[in-house]
Amino acid sequence: MPIRVLPPHVAARIAAGEVVERPASIVKELVENSIDAGATRITVEITAGGVDSIRVSDDGCGIDPGDIETAFRRHATSKLEGGEDLSRILTLGFRGEALPSVAAVGMVEAVSRPPGSQAAAVVTLGPDVDPHISARGAPVGTSITVKRLFERQPARRKFLRSASSESSAVAAVMTHYAMAYPEVRFSLSVDGRKTLASIGTGDLRDAVAAVYGAEVASAMLVATPGEGPVQVSGLAAPPQISRGGRGYISLFVNRRWIQNRRLAYAVEEAYKGLLMVGRHPIAVMNIRLPFEDVDVNVHPTKAEVRFRDESGVFGALQRSVRQALLAGAPVPDADLYRSAAGARVPVMDGQPTTALLWRHAVEAEARRTGGALGVVITGQEPARVATPSVTLPVLRVIGQFGAVYIVAEGPDGMYLIDQHAAHERVLYERFVGSRASQAPESQGLLDPVAVDLSPGQRAVLAREVEALRAHGLDMEEFGDGAILVRAVPKTLAAGDVREGVARFLDLVTEEGEIEGRDQVAMSLACHGAVRAGKTLAMEEIRDLVRQLEECETPNTCPHGRPTMILMGADFLAREFGRR
Repeated sequence: MPIRVLPPHVAARIAAGEVVERPASIVKELVENSIDAGATRITVEITAGGVDSIRVSDDGCGIDPGDIETAFRRHATSKLEGGEDLSRILTLGFRGEALPSVAAVGMVEAVSRPPGSQAAAVVTLGPDVDPHISARGAPVGTSITVKRLFERQPARRKFLRSASSESSAVAAVMTHYAMAYPEVRFSLSVDGRKTLASIGTGDLRDAVAAVYGAEVASAMLVATPGEGPVQVSGLAAPPQISRGGRGYISLFVNRRWIQNRRLAYAVEEAYKGLLMVGRHPIAVMNIRLPFEDVDVNVHPTKAEVRFRDESGVFGALQRSVRQALLAGAPVPDADLYRSAAGARVPVMDGQPTTALLWRHAVEAEARRTGGALGVVITGQEPARVATPSVTLPVLRVIGQFGAVYIVAEGPDGMYLIDQHAAHERVLYERFVGSRASQAPESQGLLDPVAVDLSPGQRAVLAREVEALRAHGLDMEEFGDGAILVRAVPKTLAAGDVREGVARFLDLVTEEGEIEGRDQVAMSLACHGAVRAGKTLAMEEIRDLVRQLEECETPNTCPHGRPTMILMGADFLAREFGRR
């Protein structure tokens, strides 16, 4: 077949396919244009997921009547003058492809009036339909309506999802830009029902409240910029508020909503050891850096960007979120809950909150033993004062409850500390630190021990061989399916080494591949931590509390479970009828 130039209408449809994938693509492009036009109010209305109709209205600067037809020509833009502008793009839109691409896949009516015009210019056009210009009365700003999307492209329409799925995609666009531009009032109506309304105060917390609700917004922790060219700010939810999916991490680069797996992973990394496996954070983070250090012209829909120094951006984002969590994440507080009798149980994301789960765990332990759990009260010396970087106050150890929990008194109430979870946290941070300093706590064996491995254990060994050696397991292959062990981490040295190594490898297998966490250190900590049911001497209890105070993140074990709960003085007074 000879090479030939495609007819303009065919080329336009192909180009439209790069920009307009679904109704949400149109909403994104039009909303970005409204923001670039200086709008303080943006209203979006859709029907049937946006397939039947989409209307985006704003109170921006509008389009001059003489330019409205030109705006629908390919590569027409008011945002670039020359190629040198591409190195420093200051607007969300700039390609000049959005409006002609939209007109290539649906019937369009654009009504726009700049402040100095007596009437609004109106243009109607669509696939293979020439533009028609007229005038009418309208408020200052622009309103663009798109109807009968993909009517001329049935194959494209066939691949759209259900109306509810397409509506959800549109809502995702709107919620992200509501959080990126909290000074703008955003409104979304789906089939005549309003589903989003931000108030445009300029306060990010207010915008988050419009998206996630007032309860989540009020609990969010503030991330503040640090030093350096990459400035990261925003809000991050405390670990007690989490979700089952990764879709709640919102990232903006110079206020442009982007999708970047590596940067989303940086946020997840900041929560390492604070969230339970399978739970994911809520975070709204804006990354600011010099415009010349980011290339936004690498993706047809501008959803992805390229950084001059992505590792630097990764590190700045991770540090900002982590510092916010360490500074603001509280110990779970039972004082947040009313007594179980006659009170509604607070839930987050459909699940009882963490502190209440722990309260139920205490009650379950009491029921299991027939209510015979006692509290041993000895000793009065306070534990060491926590360093300023942790959230633990000065604690006075009182005793042990049911050989499971440590009871301590703080200035704000009574603390119940899970001895196994607390010891896990202590050991985990010790193992991670010794690995980082290349000084593992290892014990050599007088006689090497041969250990036969199951297929699952061999898979773990292949996957984690470097980490195992970094934590002090000195081994070599020894025939088919076996290893010869010459040294082990100290937590595995007690008792039968052969059985201890095999059980430890099984524990690593049970942990599964946990992204962003040191599985080997987690398993070593779990294996070596004091068990529930073990009676501890008072000196052992004090020592454990002191070590917990010295941890970077003392409030959770490496798996994200809380190490303690707080029963405040107000809570106890209400429970005993003193208030």
